[in-house]
Amino acid sequence: MQVAILMTHVAIAIALVVLILLQQGKGAEAGAAFGGGASQTVFGSKGSGSFLAKFTGLLAVAFFATSLTLAWFASQAGEAPEAGIPDAQLIEQQNAVPTLDDDGSDVDNTAPALEESGD
Repeated sequence: MQVAILMTHVAIAIALVVLILLQQGKGAEAGAAFGGGASQTVFGSKGSGSFLAKFTGLLAVAFFATSLTLAWFASQAGEAPEAGIPDAQLIEQQNAVPTLDDDGSDVDNTAPALEESGD
């Protein structure tokens, strides 16, 4: 689920960049007076301004929604166990484990000696 939302988030971000770069600035109307506005009739008599602006706004809302959803997923995954003093039972279990320093007098740890042959 989180991967699908992340992929959607990236696709929306790329679409936003493309749509923002396609939109004309405020000074673009001056060029239309010299015959440059004929290409805007594809989107209607007002041009592509209102269509692109509405679609950009829709994508911006979707981008913020996916951002908040991803932030919520990250906050839920970041819950760590409480740090502090461990339980007494855990400490007793750790103390019960034998160590190398324990006195092992009942065990014979001496290595056997090799006999020399006098040949």
